[in-house]
Amino acid sequence: MIRHDPKAALEEDKSNSSLEEYKIDSSSEKKLNIGKIDYINASPVYYGLDRGLVPDWIEMTEGPPNILNAMILNRQLDISPVSSVFYAMYHKELLILPDLSISCHGEVLSVILMSDFPIDDLDGKTVVLTRDSATSSALVRLVSAGKKIYPEFITKKLRKLEDVPDEANAVMVIGDAAMTQPWEKRFRFRIDLGRLWHEITGMPFVFALWVARKDCAQERYAQVKKALDLFYRSRWEGYSNIDEVIASGAERLGLDSSYVRRYFELLHCNLDHFKIKALDSFFLSLYENGLLPEKVDLSFF
Repeated sequence: MIRHDPKAALEEDKSNSSLEEYKIDSSSEKKLNIGKIDYINASPVYYGLDRGLVPDWIEMTEGPPNILNAMILNRQLDISPVSSVFYAMYHKELLILPDLSISCHGEVLSVILMSDFPIDDLDGKTVVLTRDSATSSALVRLVSAGKKIYPEFITKKLRKLEDVPDEANAVMVIGDAAMTQPWEKRFRFRIDLGRLWHEITGMPFVFALWVARKDCAQERYAQVKKALDLFYRSRWEGYSNIDEVIASGAERLGLDSSYVRRYFELLHCNLDHFKIKALDSFFLSLYENGLLPEKVDLSFF
């Protein structure tokens, strides 16, 4: 069953509200620049925004996670989904938007380690990490440290099988590429990192968060609040039309619709207290293993 995870009362309000309430006098306010992940994993969240909910005071920019991370850091975006580890690195400059994430509670399908060896046998081997995700890369490093195995890590673009260097013993890939490329032609083992984290900790895992720049949230509170409400309404529309989301994703990726349905059954777009607790635990583990320079305090809009 695909989870309609938003709070019922809130979502009912969004479904019945008028678009008039989202209007802002654009002559007195500059545009709010908002990022959008170009993978299908965020499709439920952007469903309504892709179908007419975007008002004239919002500018949307699409890109992979690493590009959106850089754009919000460089003040080219005011609000964006970002890798959760990116938030941890810049937590003093960012605020988490409540109840929005890309997360899982076990298997996730789109964040995988493809390997010539079982993960416990990767000590001293060459592991290539995609440059598209700081969070998944940090997760692989953390799991390796916990297992007392020390691969040689390389970071590069990994979106096609042809991107794999000859010396690679394993590769970590994410997003649409993880589900569509024939990685099994090159590697023997497919290790789902969402499932691996759950087997180790029993916790959900949060790959991405939606954040606002702290200075923007303080100076343009009303705009950010209205944008957050739009995200909630857009997500409600996405889950209300999940069959269309699934059909669109299957067509885009050339996958069977039953596989894409399973994907959206496993994927979560909310951020409940269990995921917040798991996020805290993940960040603390990264700090204790020297993978973050300081402890992270979660700060919400």
